[in-house]
Amino acid sequence: MPDSTAPTADHDDVGERPADKNEFLILTGMSGAGRTSAANVLEDAGWYVIDNLPPQMLSAMAELLAGGQARKPAKLAAVVDIRARTFFTDFRDGLDRLRDGGWRPTVIFLDATDEALVRRFESVRRPHPLQGEGRLLDGIQSEREALGELRATSDVLIDTSGLNVHQLTAKVKQFLGPDGTEVRMRVAVLSFGFKYGIPLDADIVLDMRFLPNPFWNPDLRPFTGQDAVVSDFVLSQPGAAEFLDRAEAMLEPMLQGYLREGRSYVTIAFGCTGGKHRSVAMAEALRGRLDDVPGLRAVVVHRDLGRE
Repeated sequence: MPDSTAPTADHDDVGERPADKNEFLILTGMSGAGRTSAANVLEDAGWYVIDNLPPQMLSAMAELLAGGQARKPAKLAAVVDIRARTFFTDFRDGLDRLRDGGWRPTVIFLDATDEALVRRFESVRRPHPLQGEGRLLDGIQSEREALGELRATSDVLIDTSGLNVHQLTAKVKQFLGPDGTEVRMRVAVLSFGFKYGIPLDADIVLDMRFLPNPFWNPDLRPFTGQDAVVSDFVLSQPGAAEFLDRAEAMLEPMLQGYLREGRSYVTIAFGCTGGKHRSVAMAEALRGRLDDVPGLRAVVVHRDLGRE
């Protein structure tokens, strides 16, 4: 999913309701991590998206688009990336000016492993924007070093390494949530397979490989953790119910602390060998327990389901 083309805003599709100054998303991250695909999702959902915007212009562009127009964009988003080069040093100042103007910007950082980025750039035969005369990997490493602080301070981190464009679309939509839903924090409960790598965006990782693997049961192998026959098997194993209870008890003060700290998005990851049985069943079970927690919106994402 390299960002080889820039999305353009279609003014005829812009919503007519007044802009809410609390709605301003900033998409950034590694080149090739899927910024263009994520921007397209936002446009399809009614956001007015500006691509390749210099950071020092964030506040001015927001005020220009939000005020004095008969047809105002409902929600604003900007794609800011390494193509801005020296402008990136002004990113923090740009955010401060946005906040001073009454906006509450949310920074979404898209990342992927070096291996995934190399594969994507090679598939489209395009150079990395920082590659110069060096190797592709040199450009990726230079960009990762330049964006290290921004990655660490972003509001939302999305790992796209194991996602195709459709899975990325679903994940971005889950972050946006339904219109009108008052949510203080979104919790993504993610299942994955260790053999495909630990998700980069996981805040908490829980290992389900201490439970018997349904893969070795011929009657269960074709099914997944979303099927009752597998879920019942996994949750009935010695230690499974106790683990789920204790995980919920451990997470409760952590999630409340995240809420107090103003976190808007948290990813809890359950891993097993292949991401098909045990991690899927546990992720579904925990999501069910979080559904009624005030201030949270819990969604479940099965990263590696169907990958085997």
